[in-house]
Amino acid sequence: MEQEQFLTYKGKPLVRSGNTLYYGDMSEKYVIMLEILSTKKQGDLEMADRVKVHLMYSDIELRARDRVIKTSEKTGLYDAMDIGAIWLERALKND
Repeated sequence: MEQEQFLTYKGKPLVRSGNTLYYGDMSEKYVIMLEILSTKKQGDLEMADRVKVHLMYSDIELRARDRVIKTSEKTGLYDAMDIGAIWLERALKND
């Protein structure tokens, strides 16, 4: 059986579902969830404007609100991915 390939960022999977992106490996203890709250038009493209970043446990047995450890709102996807990658790296290193 062929394994599905995911887009990666800094060596970790990045998966999109609608306006939500998940960054990290679900087999590890933590993942990052990025919620695109608003977009703006830049030329012909829709660009993420406000993005909410959540560091959360990957354990699906926990209730959704119990999974979230840390939250922040950033302007632009780049800033959101940057802080999310830092949070994820630190959480996985300290575990």
